[in-house]
Parts: sequence; structure tokens; C-alpha cells
Amino acid sequence: MHRNFTQLYLHFVWGTWDRLPLVTPDIQEVIYAAIISQCRQLGCTVIAIGGVADHVHLLTDFPPTLTVSELIGKAKGTSSHLITHEIKPKEFFKWQGGYCAFTVSHQNIDQIANYIRNQASHHQQKSLISHWEIS
Repeated sequence: MHRNFTQLYLHFVWGTWDRLPLVTPDIQEVIYAAIISQCRQLGCTVIAIGGVADHVHLLTDFPPTLTVSELIGKAKGTSSHLITHEIKPKEFFKWQGGYCAFTVSHQNIDQIANYIRNQASHHQQKSLISHWEIS
């Protein structure tokens, strides 16, 4: 090959502190927008983002120049800083320290993206994929 070619995709899942319902409807889209913006700045394209009050799922492509911990650290940090310093500075908001990250094959992108986009429905119907949900 004359140039590099990569096709890397990651599915991230992370929760709120003590799984408290902190991602309320009034800030959910703001949080998602902050995460998407940070991903773009890092050279990633967000394929899907979704979640419920106590956790977030993110599916993104992934450049080989970036580390997993750098991407998730900046996505969580940017969104948390926005909420705690600008949107709701007098209210408690915090992500858990950990996260889950799964590699995704190109063939499974649509399946995982649909699962992520329909998080609220999956949680209501209890039609969850257990290893994609954090405890």
C-alpha cells in the first residue's frame, strides 16, 4: 500500500457516579453535543450516541494516532466540565471513573448503532444486551 488505511470502530459505555440518574432530559442533548464536539476535535466521527439517565453509549470511528483512554477521558471530561461549570454549576454531576470499550467490526456497525440510538426503548422493554450494559 502507498498510504495507511485503517478502519477502526469502538463502542464505549460509561456511567454516572454511583449510577445516579444525572443525565436528565434537560441536559442530555447538551452532554451529547459536547461529546460529539470533542470527538470531532480528536479526529473521530460519532456514528451513534445514546443512553439513559445513568449511562451513555458512544459508537465512533477511531484514528490510530489516538489512545482509547485519551478519547474517553476527553469526552467525559469535556461534558462533565460543561455541566458543572456552565449548565448546572450548583448541582452535583460526575461520571464514574471507569468505562467499557468494545471493538466493533464494520459489519456490525448498523446493529450496534441502532441499539445505541434506541437505549430508552431497550431499557423500558428490558431488551438489553447484558455485556453492553454496565453494572
